[in-house]
Amino acid sequence: MNIEETYKKQSDYINSFNRLSTDERIYYLKKLKKEIINEEKNIYSALYSDLKKPKFETYTAEIGVLLNEIDLFIKNLRSWSQPKRVSSSLLNFPSKDYIIYEPFGMVLIISPWNYPFQLALLPAMSAFSAGNNVVLKPSEHTPNTSALLKKIVNNIFPIELMNVIEGDAKTAKKLLDKKWNYIFFTGSVKIGRIVAMTAAKNLTPFTLELGGKSPAIIDVNTDIKVTCKRIVWGKLLNSGQTCVAPDYLIVHKSIKDLLITEIIKTIEKMYGPTKNKSDDLTSIVNTNNFNRLKKIIENNKVLYGGKLDQKNLYISPTLIETPDVKSSIMKEEIFGPILPILTYVKLDDIDFIVKQNPNPLALYVFSKNKKFSDMIMNRYKFGGGIINDTIVHLVNPNLPFGGIGNSGIGSYRGKSSFELFSHKKSVVKRGMWYENEVRYAPYKNKLNFVKKLLRFLK
Repeated sequence: MNIEETYKKQSDYINSFNRLSTDERIYYLKKLKKEIINEEKNIYSALYSDLKKPKFETYTAEIGVLLNEIDLFIKNLRSWSQPKRVSSSLLNFPSKDYIIYEPFGMVLIISPWNYPFQLALLPAMSAFSAGNNVVLKPSEHTPNTSALLKKIVNNIFPIELMNVIEGDAKTAKKLLDKKWNYIFFTGSVKIGRIVAMTAAKNLTPFTLELGGKSPAIIDVNTDIKVTCKRIVWGKLLNSGQTCVAPDYLIVHKSIKDLLITEIIKTIEKMYGPTKNKSDDLTSIVNTNNFNRLKKIIENNKVLYGGKLDQKNLYISPTLIETPDVKSSIMKEEIFGPILPILTYVKLDDIDFIVKQNPNPLALYVFSKNKKFSDMIMNRYKFGGGIINDTIVHLVNPNLPFGGIGNSGIGSYRGKSSFELFSHKKSVVKRGMWYENEVRYAPYKNKLNFVKKLLRFLK
């Protein structure tokens, strides 16, 4: 079904004041969960075809995360959807005040290619659970996963509730030209700006889940072996094609050589000799991104790795020696298995480096020194951070996930997703058995009383 037909069906549904109950939404969530489980083998196959993604990563980072989130919604949707009583103001006595969670209406979701299954269905499922009608535009760069998403959604949802529209950038533009009640976009900063400007024309609220250069700061006082294991895992998950992957390291100068030696040992222990592609490493998504990453390697001093296999879209894990903070490698998110290593001696050095790319989506610090790690966590603005690990903040649905500034607007996951896709409508219900005449004209001789009353109510 094309854009116009889908848009009309969903508009007509909303304009007829139809709305699913929470029990009906839970019914569809259970069907979605069952369908995902039934399609597990096809999900593995689609993601392997698109990204050569290993089954372990597909299940843990795509299927498992999504199933856990669906279970959370099934368990909590009834309670989350209930009107929430809040304290009343004495100025409105007698009254009952509460917040009603209501859907925005028609929600457009544009999802990325790096985690093409999870980052498409998770926000779509969340928006639907909040009572919205959803149009999902998956990435054209992962066509097998996109086709599978369409099949799964069409098997469960009537088009007026949720539909998948496949297509390229032209399709995305046509969708954005429509008036939506909410837009949710995950992708690059460049396209995020276009989404924001388009949404502004219709005053459409939106969420942008972007990226940025997420640093990992390594203190002199740290466990080198554990630090390297966690950095290598976080960097090479999905071959670095993760928006919260550590983009570059800032390591204390005195332990730089020791850290590099241990990182290399860790890479080879996990993935074997870098001249050969490991089955545990995904491929680069396409030739354009391969060539972009190839150029980065050619323009910098390689400490380790740098092996290129364009036929298989493979780039080996690569360490880059201290690039200039003004160089191209330090201006844009790398989004690949390439890790620049910079050094610091004093705090001013860290400040200078981090300020070149402010407001990263994630920030990581490795230290046994609580004072140092707490200071770093409180010193910079970023979307989310971890002390002594990478990426794992995403596995906790009780923690909202999102960026700030260049790394995004708005956050979601778990209850935060339900709240993100819900308009919080404030309602005051007044009793009529008592009337305070002070607020009504004439106002003569009432001002002093009102001043005293307002001071009392502080």
